[in-house]
Amino acid sequence: MGLFLLSLLPFLFFTLFKLKKAIHMLQQNYYDESQRYFLWIWKNPKKVWLELDIFFPVLALLSFTKGYLPAIGFAIFYILLAADAHTKRLQEQVKKPLVITSRVKRLMVTTFLFYLLIILPMCIWYHSEYQVIYYLILAGVTYLGYFVIKLVNHINYPIEKWVYHYYKKKALKKLKRMNIPVIGITGSYGKTSSKNIVNDILSAKYNTFVTPKNYNTPYGLILSINNYLDKFEDYFIAEMGAFKRGEIATTCKLMKPTYGILTVIGEAHLESFGSRKNIQKGKFELIESLPPNGFGILNGDDPYQRNYQVRNTCQLYWMGIENKDVDVYATNISLSREGSHFDVFFKDERKSYPFFTKLLGKHNIYNILSGLLLGYKLGMQIFDMQRAVSHIRPIEHRLELKKVGNLNIIDDAYNSNPVGAKSALEVLSMMPGEKFVVTPGMIELGDKQYEENKLFGKKIASSSDYAILIGKEQTAPIYDGLLEAKFDTDKIFILNDVKDAFPLIQRLKREEAYVLLENDLPDLFNE
Repeated sequence: MGLFLLSLLPFLFFTLFKLKKAIHMLQQNYYDESQRYFLWIWKNPKKVWLELDIFFPVLALLSFTKGYLPAIGFAIFYILLAADAHTKRLQEQVKKPLVITSRVKRLMVTTFLFYLLIILPMCIWYHSEYQVIYYLILAGVTYLGYFVIKLVNHINYPIEKWVYHYYKKKALKKLKRMNIPVIGITGSYGKTSSKNIVNDILSAKYNTFVTPKNYNTPYGLILSINNYLDKFEDYFIAEMGAFKRGEIATTCKLMKPTYGILTVIGEAHLESFGSRKNIQKGKFELIESLPPNGFGILNGDDPYQRNYQVRNTCQLYWMGIENKDVDVYATNISLSREGSHFDVFFKDERKSYPFFTKLLGKHNIYNILSGLLLGYKLGMQIFDMQRAVSHIRPIEHRLELKKVGNLNIIDDAYNSNPVGAKSALEVLSMMPGEKFVVTPGMIELGDKQYEENKLFGKKIASSSDYAILIGKEQTAPIYDGLLEAKFDTDKIFILNDVKDAFPLIQRLKREEAYVLLENDLPDLFNE
């Protein structure tokens, strides 16, 4: 019995490593919302099924003997596995570490109780002749650790539902008491950039509250309201994300927005939405949730917005660049590495006004136009908005130009998409000196993923001197696009870790270098 208990120590140590990793993946997959965690398991059989602990049942069956051998073999096997897991953890570059939230703590407690229910009967009714069976059961449960965490998450669902409704009720009371108009922002791309730009523009006249980081789910919004919202705010700017139809409508029932901005309708999360039509309908749930005294701001250059029949009587305003039959549009656009100069025509004023922003990329001008149109309709003076636009701060990891040592970095690492990637390459092409692209490609584009990444590869060929691809399997379509564009294969490099790109660039560069970091996939996409 004593030896059995001692042999469990390295097993439990290894189990902690494995379950922590599984909880990390669960958290990055939004706690299996819309079956995202299950889909991750399905798409990553090597990570889930080909762990080293798969060999224990074979070893146990081969040593199906009595005495000390099974216990000693079990202990040595898991000592080696735990040492290997510890070494990998030290070498692993985690981009977004596991956050020990209250929900994670509840998961850990339930997981502990789950294992206790398995181990305790073995200890109470221990028989040495059954110890190999005990070991096989324990090894099998831990081998299926990713599924154990899915089960535990399901067990905790009633608790999480109660916690959600408790804090939701608290947030609704606070919103009702404060009576602050809500500005909802959604779209396939550019939600966070638009949110921050709108906040910077409106802040020239009003006290605004903007949802922190990427808190764009009902959970995140409830947390923002309960923990951060202040009673002195004039407007609440809320980013709203979704993975399927109905989720924006659910968020709108919570937030009750008065005003709405729709950035652009693209193919982000095409896999979970099912079709571009569903994406279109899902994003317009914001506009169709607005009250009659509210208004929505739409993109006149986006055919998926122009061609949609809005089922709402609220006022709609349009902005654009190519389409001039709108309420606000930009002309005379001049892009450079210092920023963007452009004129904005206001239909109500029948006049154009000059603007400058330090932000890079044409797509940011669309976000600025939305903010200008909103600010104008909310009573802001144009000269105040001109000043506000000139002071808009570059947004972290979104076409952020910075100097790192002797390299010029164009950091566009956050959540790449076809529109943003094209704009980023346009910015890179304007820069002097040698040009490098470092990318793992684009994700969550459903059936379009290969096609869009291949096209991305072709565009890299015409914009960059070197292509550094992160992950051989993930970037195969980009590689195909580079080859089709007859890009020099001696200037294509495939790495497994983005941190290895910078020493490589230092060896390759011969003059001033500009490096575009396009996308930085979460840990769950590491090959």
